[in-house]
Amino acid sequence: MDRRNFLTAASGTTASVVVPFVGAPPQVGTSDVIRLRQGLDALMEDDRARGGHEGLELAALAGAEEALDKQKQGATQRIRLRLFSVAADYTATAAWSAIDARKTDRASELLNRALYLAGMGKDSVAEMRVWNSYAMLAHHRDEYAEAVDAAYAAQGTAVARRAPVFASLAHARTAVGHSNLGDRQAALRSLGRAQDALGKADTSEPTPSWVAFYGPSELLAMTAIVRDRIGDSAEAEAASHRALSGIPKRFKRNRALATARLALCQVHQRDIDQGCASASEVFTLMSGHPIPGRMRSLRGDFYRDLITLAPDAPVAREWIDRHRVEWSRPR
Repeated sequence: MDRRNFLTAASGTTASVVVPFVGAPPQVGTSDVIRLRQGLDALMEDDRARGGHEGLELAALAGAEEALDKQKQGATQRIRLRLFSVAADYTATAAWSAIDARKTDRASELLNRALYLAGMGKDSVAEMRVWNSYAMLAHHRDEYAEAVDAAYAAQGTAVARRAPVFASLAHARTAVGHSNLGDRQAALRSLGRAQDALGKADTSEPTPSWVAFYGPSELLAMTAIVRDRIGDSAEAEAASHRALSGIPKRFKRNRALATARLALCQVHQRDIDQGCASASEVFTLMSGHPIPGRMRSLRGDFYRDLITLAPDAPVAREWIDRHRVEWSRPR
């Protein structure tokens, strides 16, 4: 499917994916599943550039609705399971958009629905995706023990047990949870397991578009989070630099997040000038797009740490003035 036909601009948001049938609905089969999967791929491309936003959530929910409508149209059992799976992925995409936009209650509701649909579709990949998102949601709610529990649930899915790339992501998410709880040894142990698993992954094996972001560079970005949280800011800065050297340019939102993390690591080492320079780069990376709620929150963390550690530094005052202007940009 041509992405331009799938994502059309409508007041700056992503348009609905549902195209109504004229006359009797056609036979539902593999081609419908493939078309819907292509729609998911297009949505993930939009997410990589812009991050979570209302248009993305609405388009994903429309895709889930279409998949479920087709599931009722007399398809074979095999196709029906695949359509439940597609609906689960679309709903998980909507939930992820809500997480990125920091709409946590909405995200929780959608994840519950996505987990149900993944079960109906007997899809352990979608199930693992949902548990990964649950861990992130708990993290943003400061529910760190729940984040660890969700990450362990992701580790326990069938796909994580058989596919190293999914196991690695689950272990990395567990490491972040342990670091938030201040458990240094558990965090480093989980990081080691994530690295070991990723080293066993077959890079030629196809993966769903939602997990395309994850690889050595993203693991380094997550390593930077863990290291900074456990007090190893110098190691965190080094990991951030290595991550940024490898995150593809099309992953604009992920690059901006890694840059914001780099700025935090630098300020935590009292390198105020460099930290402010890195934090300003985030504005440049996201130029032309509203800043997602998750990134706004991270930028707020930088602001608070900056005024705590260097309230009178001229470069800090300059950055704070710019922050106030940028903060007023549309969400």
